Amino acid sequence: MGKPQKLARYIRNIGAAAALALAGLSPAGAQDEAGFQSYLAGLRGQALAQGVRAATLDAVLPTLTFNPRVVALDRAQPGNTETPTSFSPFAPYRIQHVDAGRISRGRAVYQRTRGRLAAVERTSGVPEAIAVAIWGHETNYGSYTGNFDLLRSLASLAYEGRRRDLFAGEFIAALKMIDRGVPRERLKGSWAGATGNPQFLPSAYLRLARDGDGDGRADIWTSEADTLASIIRYFTDAGWRAGQPWGLAVSLPASFDRSIVRNRLVSPRCPRVFSRHSGWRTVAEWRAMGVVPQSRSWPADNVLATLMEPDGPGQTAYLLTGNYRVILDYNCSNFYALSVGLLADAVEG
Repeated sequence: MGKPQKLARYIRNIGAAAALALAGLSPAGAQDEAGFQSYLAGLRGQALAQGVRAATLDAVLPTLTFNPRVVALDRAQPGNTETPTSFSPFAPYRIQHVDAGRISRGRAVYQRTRGRLAAVERTSGVPEAIAVAIWGHETNYGSYTGNFDLLRSLASLAYEGRRRDLFAGEFIAALKMIDRGVPRERLKGSWAGATGNPQFLPSAYLRLARDGDGDGRADIWTSEADTLASIIRYFTDAGWRAGQPWGLAVSLPASFDRSIVRNRLVSPRCPRVFSRHSGWRTVAEWRAMGVVPQSRSWPADNVLATLMEPDGPGQTAYLLTGNYRVILDYNCSNFYALSVGLLADAVEG
């Protein structure tokens, strides 16, 4: 190739780079954008096959561009740090998440919504205070719900490919929300696709969102009653057992032998979280070992519970029922679930 051709190619390359820079894209970003648009064409076919209206797709797809930021955030997610070999105390987390302000705001929400939701609580068996505590932990009662464009985020994460089936499914579920009448501008939330006061993924919204105030809509963005009724429905669906507490704080005798209650099984789900729990024993068995409640009364003797000492031996321990594991279904973190239970107790009390 002669010098004129090389110079012409150099000028073209400089011009292309300048154009990309003006558009806010690097050459790699431009490749991602081209690949993303091609991927959207395939997603369109999947969405149509699953019943999404063509008019919805025509309105949404042309507005979407690739978002590298959400991909970077997803790749930067750490693994669960609650490991048996790296002890992290619960007390600092509790101080931050079960604080006076969150308790006070939770009590106000609880009192405002009792009239509408007491019947929902009776029929479901899920305490409204648990739903209030979830709302308080997820978005501090709606103070921060996220401002990422859900459809752009989910499509970008699906295109990236590491969890393509998950995010493609959630993208199509978000389109179905629009078909159900949810305004496009409502679909804002976390970078990973969670939206509204309870931070539901689109598939959870379609399956579980409920109308709690009787206006015919399931509005988890602005309606307190709808938010709490939807969270209660989530817990019902996850297997909450009516009449059982989530757990209770207990004291152990100085002579307590932890080796006899050690859990020797490995959970297939969230193994690092469950590795901090003992084996299951009935309440009657815990009582026989000298375990004493710190404030609440004992549940029935036949209720099964596991033991956890989140701040180590000699500090407050907790007996945790199957309902605690329902809280873990919402967010599989011991600190999260403990804080939800304790905040719920404070809100209700």
